Formats: sequence, C-alpha cells, structure tokens
Amino acid sequence: MLACIAAIAAIAASHAAAADDPQQGPLFDEISALDKASFDAFNRCADPAQSERYASYFAPDIEFYHDNGGVTWTRDEMMASTRKYACGNYTRQLVPGTLKVYPVKGFGAISQGTHEFCQTATGKCEGTAEFVMIWRKTDGRWLVTRTLSYGHRPVERKP
Repeated sequence: MLACIAAIAAIAASHAAAADDPQQGPLFDEISALDKASFDAFNRCADPAQSERYASYFAPDIEFYHDNGGVTWTRDEMMASTRKYACGNYTRQLVPGTLKVYPVKGFGAISQGTHEFCQTATGKCEGTAEFVMIWRKTDGRWLVTRTLSYGHRPVERKP
C-alpha cells in the first residue's frame, strides 16, 4: 500500500513539475506548434499564399517592437515591412532548446526564445536575436498581440 501511495505521489509531482516547466506540458506543445507553423510560413513568405498564412497568426492591432527596425502598430504595417525586408532574403530558425512558454491567466501565453536568421541565397546563418511573443486565445484561436525582437547580433559559433 505504501508503495502504491508513493507511486501516485511521484506521478502527481512529475505532472505538477511539468505544468510549471516552461519547456514542457500541453501549453508548451500548443505554442511550440504555433511557433513552428507560423515561421514555416514566414520562411516561405515570398509566396503570396504563405505571406497571407504568416499574417493570419497576428492580431490586426499587433504591436511589433524591433530593436533595429523600430515599432509597427498594425498587422498591415508589419507585413509590409516583412515583405520588403525579409521575404526571399532570409529565414528564421528557432535555436533548439531555447523556447519557453508561460501561461497568462485568463488571456493566453508568453513565449520567449532565441532565433537565428539565415540568408536565403547562401543558407548561412549569420544573425541571432531574442524574441518574446504575447499570444492571446479567443474562441479557441491563438493570435499574437505583441512581439519583441531584440538583441540582434552576429551568430557566435564556438570552435
């Protein structure tokens, strides 16, 4: 009986730890899948259909804060900038193991991590930056309402 109670307590503790761990659990899985899908579209945004797919992940009143590019206040403005500077020029790759997801009670989630940017022509990944995305869940649909992309710098490769 004690062994059974201990096993149940261990399972409960591992589930509680997973719920508090920003790198695992159902919320992490859901936001991680959205991050992957949205940037799959971003990486192919030279195709107008993929550009529209990428735009669909963002609220119309998105605020996008970029340390080098400044602030955009709407999805249309953000997408115009994305089409002008990013599409066909570079792709974004999440640095494995850096994504963290935190719940925001009654609203959605915060995701943060590190991403690298790779030149489309050469495939070389020469830039990196940190990001934060605020996701809002309304009627079962997730949309990004705020984004921060900052700390842009050359990729430092360790020998």
